[in-house]
Amino acid sequence: MHSSAVPLPLASGISRSFLLRHRICPLAEDGEGQLVVAVGENASSVAVAEVAELYGRRAASHPCSREELEQYIERITTEADRLVALDLVRDDDPDDERTTDVRDLANGPPVIRYVNLLLREAIDAGASDIHLEARKGGLDVRFRMDGVLAPAPEPPRQMEHAVVSRIKTVAELDIAERRRPQDGRIRLRLVDRELDLRVSTVPTVHGESVVLRLLDRGVAPGDLDSLGMPAVMLDAVRQLVSRPHGLILVTGPTGSGKTTTLYAALQQRDASREKIITVEDPVEYELPGVTQVPVHRQSGVAFATALRAILRQDPDVVMIGEMRDRETAEVAIQAAMTGHLVLSTLHTNDAVGALPRLLDLGIADYLIGGTLEGIVAQRLVRRICGHCSVRVDLSDSDAARLVARPIHAASGWRGLGCSACRESGYRGRIGIFEVLQMTDALRAALARGAPRSELAERAIADGMVPMRECGWQLVQAGITTIEEVLRAVQE
Repeated sequence: MHSSAVPLPLASGISRSFLLRHRICPLAEDGEGQLVVAVGENASSVAVAEVAELYGRRAASHPCSREELEQYIERITTEADRLVALDLVRDDDPDDERTTDVRDLANGPPVIRYVNLLLREAIDAGASDIHLEARKGGLDVRFRMDGVLAPAPEPPRQMEHAVVSRIKTVAELDIAERRRPQDGRIRLRLVDRELDLRVSTVPTVHGESVVLRLLDRGVAPGDLDSLGMPAVMLDAVRQLVSRPHGLILVTGPTGSGKTTTLYAALQQRDASREKIITVEDPVEYELPGVTQVPVHRQSGVAFATALRAILRQDPDVVMIGEMRDRETAEVAIQAAMTGHLVLSTLHTNDAVGALPRLLDLGIADYLIGGTLEGIVAQRLVRRICGHCSVRVDLSDSDAARLVARPIHAASGWRGLGCSACRESGYRGRIGIFEVLQMTDALRAALARGAPRSELAERAIADGMVPMRECGWQLVQAGITTIEEVLRAVQE
């Protein structure tokens, strides 16, 4: 469809069943005043002419697949339902508390279709989260795609309470309760897979804000090879994960793929010959042969409590979703000292930062030195879209923003933006890493209370490749951009 095409509303007299039956859908008016009509396989030319006559324009056909056609029809008829809904909802009271009326509307066709369309578009776009944020002007809806928020189809203001209520109803939350946070869950069954939606609501100044986290149960966690680590780092991590005992940490901010890395590490162990137990909040994916224990604070099952219990289950390998407090860290260190391999995560900016963080949690330096085997720090950066990538020149000053050492920059790649990447220039993500292996020299520096800067210098001298250097390698390979790496690793 031409970039200057102007979207049109659904004309009176055209129904959803008519469009589906004849496999057509009006899309927009192009720059020449023609009506662009999406046509599927075996579409009715007579029906195309009828639709063009209703709009009073000449028709220009736009061939598309069955999936695309169904999505076009869903969009235009949902928009028509939204307009009709304006007459169904009274806006006498800005703080509408008529729960019964809202519940009735939430179960009405326009709202159901809008929510279904929103979920379908999020799934098709590969979004990880859907954000519905209450604003003064209405409900702001966005998808998180490849770690960045992007606009999504929004409902009219008069439907916002009903849309939120619909989501809360399906998630089995209390729609009458709007003054406290709530958490729920929705399970979607698609043709070939099952999706888990974690629903979180919080009250705000202008109403409730809702976030839905999409977890695809049909996607099995990958192994270490699938993470995209450079060969040297991959070999180092394989050696760490093969250790019979000790502590291995994966660090990074929320959403940096730490759990994915832990799952990949567990795939290297032989679950048929070893007892592998995890403690997670929540359990994101099921691992074959692995005993997975969910944290349930309402029942008194926190990380430390669950960890103490599973250590009585005679495990060989233990994974702890996160070391959040001193109690959990102490139990983890004790487990690592008594012959278990313990894997866990910490929220630190880089690998070296995990050392002072453990000290802050109250772990003695000699215990850290005696149990910690290695630390993997990571971030996720967006991949350049393969459909619209073009070669660009890189200056030495561009490279200097990422790598401190003198370097000659030749060329790189950049995405121009296209329909495949939703005009972002990026599609998909890959990890950038740094791997710190504990050495005798690093343990000695930690024991004498060396400052963080000295610890970092020692780690690099002992072979650690900084995360920015890993990112520069991806830039040179045409996988990502300098700007994307800087966005991910800015300090």
